[in-house]
Amino acid sequence: MSAKLNLDFYTGADFYSDGDIEDELLEIVKSTSDYSDILANDSRWPILYHLSPIRQNIINWYPFKKDASCLEIGGGCGAITGALCSSLKEVKVVELSKRRATINFERHKEYDNLEIFVANLNDIEFKEKFDYITLNGVLEYAGSFTKTDEPYKDFLKQIKKYLKPDGKLIIAIENRYGLKYFAGAKEDHTSKVFDGITGYIGNDTVRTFGKKELENLLKDSGYPEQDFYYPHPDYKMPMEIYSSDWLPSSSTQLSPAPNFDYEKYELFSEAEAFKGIIENGQYEFFANSFLVICGE
Repeated sequence: MSAKLNLDFYTGADFYSDGDIEDELLEIVKSTSDYSDILANDSRWPILYHLSPIRQNIINWYPFKKDASCLEIGGGCGAITGALCSSLKEVKVVELSKRRATINFERHKEYDNLEIFVANLNDIEFKEKFDYITLNGVLEYAGSFTKTDEPYKDFLKQIKKYLKPDGKLIIAIENRYGLKYFAGAKEDHTSKVFDGITGYIGNDTVRTFGKKELENLLKDSGYPEQDFYYPHPDYKMPMEIYSSDWLPSSSTQLSPAPNFDYEKYELFSEAEAFKGIIENGQYEFFANSFLVICGE
């Protein structure tokens, strides 16, 4: 038995790509399951982003229920798929890009509890409901693939029909007011300085949210129960994950957020700024990323 790659809903069009480097990624995962030498010698951001085991830190600590199922929406090249497969009885992945889905499949084909669908979620009708649904770097793009007046709310409402009554939606996303953006990091999705802070002027296809915005969006979409966590330096490469019950102290040395894919300005020391922010009880507002476990 092995994983399944399901092309029944594939339209022939891929909607998201890092370019030809994905062909290199496919050859890498076909040839080896140990990426340590490659990561040590290849500094390109797509290689690090897709293959680094640090990516799994966002989810590999979570105490999943026994014999549970998960729908991973936007599985990409499989950065966290393996961690999900190791912890859950059944994992189904939906991915828009055939090439990315193929990379994920080749990387995790030894798991017999995995099925990867190459499709737009809007084109699939799952008959079952899941214990968990994950959106790891996906919610921010809802404006580009859900064409309604309120795409973020409507997308969250849509996927709720696949969640069991006691199920959990797990969301990882950047904070539009993350300290790294004030310090000069370019917005992760638009590569513009201060773009999220100033409200994504003229852009209606991608956006992130502040903590209060995200809380209200989730509540209005049918997810009133929310537990917020704070991956540091961000959810992509998390080295620590704080919670409302376990926040950093002013003596904690918080490292600055790396910016591997864009030039980064350094307007001030993030580590020093965080000290005062923490002393004033504002860490949760300025944390660079959110991890939210939510449900009814």
